[in-house]
Amino acid sequence: NENESLDEAANRILFNLTGLKNVYMMQSYTYGEVNRDPGARVISTSYFALIKIQDIDNQLAAMNGAHWRAMAHLPELIFDHKLMVDHAMEHLRNQVKIKPVGFELLPEKFTLVQLQDLYEAIYQRKIDKRNFRKKILSMDLLEKLDEKEKETSKKGAWYYKFIPERYTLFTRNGFFFNLDVS
Repeated sequence: NENESLDEAANRILFNLTGLKNVYMMQSYTYGEVNRDPGARVISTSYFALIKIQDIDNQLAAMNGAHWRAMAHLPELIFDHKLMVDHAMEHLRNQVKIKPVGFELLPEKFTLVQLQDLYEAIYQRKIDKRNFRKKILSMDLLEKLDEKEKETSKKGAWYYKFIPERYTLFTRNGFFFNLDVS
């Protein structure tokens, strides 16, 4: 559509595929190699969105051929689309180090195990449990709730909640989110 910006087009396409609006989405990279598509000169701008699986309209997604795949099990992609996925993952890894965007993928209340599992999935490697917890809790951006998750262990794990207002206040005062676990 010639009357919409790139961001508007990306949001429209995401809505058409998933039924979702107001999703965290970020432009990843623009591709313009002369011979990237044998049919014609094509310039593409890629985006990535952080979507909770349970929030999508499954019927709409299925109707459009959209479905979830583990990164390790992606099918062979045409042209330079694998490069697009790789760039988006690299961009996401860089973002989660410096911004609390990972919380976009978690439920409102979550355990530290769930949070660490998320970061391990993004980084695609194991992270030291003790150091991860120490680092995330030292930022004082999480509120420990008076409730435990008891499905995965008898003892139960405490639920936490991310406090975005605290993050906003801290950043105004010079705080830098740093969850670089590499």
